[in-house]
Amino acid sequence: MRKLLVAILLASAVFYSCNKPKETTQEEIQVDLKTQAETLAKKFIITDGHIDLPYKLAEEGYMAKGEIPNLSGEIEGNFDFEKSKKGGLDVPFMSIYLPASLQKTSGASKALADSLINMVEQIVSTYPNHFALAGTPTEAIQNFEKGLVSLPMGMENGSGIEDNIENVKYFYDRGIRYVTLTHSKNNLICDSSYDPTRQWNGLSPFGREVVKEMNAQGIMVDIAHVSDSTFYQVLEMTDVPCIASHSSVRNFTPGFERNMSDDMIKLLAKKNGVIQINFGSTFLLDKSRKKYDTLKLVKKEFQAQNPNASDSAWSIYENEWMEAHDFFADVKDAADHIDYVVKLVGVDYVGLGSDFDGVGNSLPTRLKTAADYPKLIEELLERGYAEEDIEKICYKNVFRVWDAVLTAASKQ
Repeated sequence: MRKLLVAILLASAVFYSCNKPKETTQEEIQVDLKTQAETLAKKFIITDGHIDLPYKLAEEGYMAKGEIPNLSGEIEGNFDFEKSKKGGLDVPFMSIYLPASLQKTSGASKALADSLINMVEQIVSTYPNHFALAGTPTEAIQNFEKGLVSLPMGMENGSGIEDNIENVKYFYDRGIRYVTLTHSKNNLICDSSYDPTRQWNGLSPFGREVVKEMNAQGIMVDIAHVSDSTFYQVLEMTDVPCIASHSSVRNFTPGFERNMSDDMIKLLAKKNGVIQINFGSTFLLDKSRKKYDTLKLVKKEFQAQNPNASDSAWSIYENEWMEAHDFFADVKDAADHIDYVVKLVGVDYVGLGSDFDGVGNSLPTRLKTAADYPKLIEELLERGYAEEDIEKICYKNVFRVWDAVLTAASKQ
């Protein structure tokens, strides 16, 4: 009997050892998360609040020649159709960027805005099987279902409105769906976070008219770049939610007014708005901001020692310096900013605003181009984010604001 019992126990042990569940390794978990992230990036619409492609192409001389590069393939830079499809980017807002320097010349900002809008329209007409315009979330969804990348437009710097309130409707009719009220200098509308002079102590009287007219026309008010006082005055008077199209969290970069404080994020959320996280390393990490100040001095020394050096020579040197001095943030840091907002006010009030093609060589490791959104999604999955919450971050939160602004305007 004892021999029989021993035999049974041995047999059971052998059976269990042969059939016990295989433990999942960390490597296998990461592979699963990567696959899941890539699947979600294709399944969900991804919208990005700020891509600086139009001005980048203008700087490269394409606008002057009336040409555009082959965006249906892959070009140098952070954004093109191929990178978008690889990363799942479906609704990138094209930034119609107007440098503050143009504000000194009457009509110059509006003229550039028109030219950059023409360029976006040219991209769509040249590559109709790849890109399409979108003036509403519904149109963007329809384009997504057709496999097209939508190119809605936002004007970065309200200087394009000049001093004519009728230009608000004009630019709505031209396809502008948000306006960043100012950029690096105070303008006729409001004060900039980068300009210490604070000409208006917030909004100008004309700026208040502009905000009201944007509400009436259905243009989202973008409070990226504005001074703190401007932000609070806008939130006090606007009838609809606002966006911060490419801003990050000031908690990680103390004293950097361009990013948003906790109190500002709370008020933005209370008003049902969205902060879209900027990917630039200097927006994500305080150490990168401080090293950027040093880098500016390094550039001056480089130019003094190499007066005939090309821009590409400096770019190579700059990248080597950044690598050697641990300058770059990582995709984890972008996720930290998203995490912070979610813990502060909830998942309904955060989105993505990369600033691709606009922040130079300062993008984080593993988040360098439009092909890299799955890496950010993977990071969120690793932190336990549910798929429905990732979907909100990818597009639903911003589409909610966009819809609300259009709906309110239609009732006026």
